[in-house]
Amino acid sequence: MARKVFYWPLLVIGVLLIVAPFAISLPSKASAGQAMLNNFHPIMQPATVKQTVSLYENTFLKLKPVATGGIAAAGEEPALLTGLSQGLHLTPTQLEQFLGSKYPAFAALLESFPQLVPVFQQVGPGLADYKPLVDTMQANVTNYQKVDSLPSFNLFTWFFVVPGALIVIFSLLGLFAGTRRRGVS
Repeated sequence: MARKVFYWPLLVIGVLLIVAPFAISLPSKASAGQAMLNNFHPIMQPATVKQTVSLYENTFLKLKPVATGGIAAAGEEPALLTGLSQGLHLTPTQLEQFLGSKYPAFAALLESFPQLVPVFQQVGPGLADYKPLVDTMQANVTNYQKVDSLPSFNLFTWFFVVPGALIVIFSLLGLFAGTRRRGVS
């Protein structure tokens, strides 16, 4: 009888190990975690993170002065075109045709400045927003690799349910083994 007291807590523990993962929605959460790991896998590879850091530092940061200059240039554009028009003794329409035929890329760039101002204004804040992301990626490559080396998160539920089921079976055998023997005697 004293021995059976030992099996009741084991039975409760086993049942909790089976029920708890489902009560906290572990299967769907583990599946979402595995999907996230899978989606981040190509992004968090050391070479990819190194490339992202390089693009941020060696390309995007270096384009910030272009954006700042573009905002200022858009404001100066009317005066520039007026000054060129007068200096070359051309009407504004003739100047537009002249630039379009001789310098089409520059003419297109000048024409696009007013529309680009809202974009240029977002470059500085965008770079500030992306810096923590780039820094976090760079700092967590090793952590990502460690987590990614774990077994599939989809198995985590079973890491609780299988031992719980074994404990329940062991407990039930312990609780009812003596009852069955007495009934046979």
